Amino acid sequence: MDVKLLASHPHVTGSRATLKAVEKGQAMAVFLAADAEKRVVQPLREACLLRGVEVVEIPSMQHLGRAARLAVPAAAAALIIKE
Repeated sequence: MDVKLLASHPHVTGSRATLKAVEKGQAMAVFLAADAEKRVVQPLREACLLRGVEVVEIPSMQHLGRAARLAVPAAAAALIIKE
């Protein structure tokens, strides 16, 4: 899954919103920043593993924030399934 999809598809950003999307079955793919704190991204990795959601690692929080068209870095983002 390509992180560039965040710019043109429905998505959520931030670790809490991403975890909620995964738990509700709304996430089709999750992007995690490699330089994010482990305590922030580990619960997301575990939730994705349990629910079979693809996890894509992005080099940095800065890169992920830009890909999601944010003015700030982001530790996590998820593409949302269209309903």
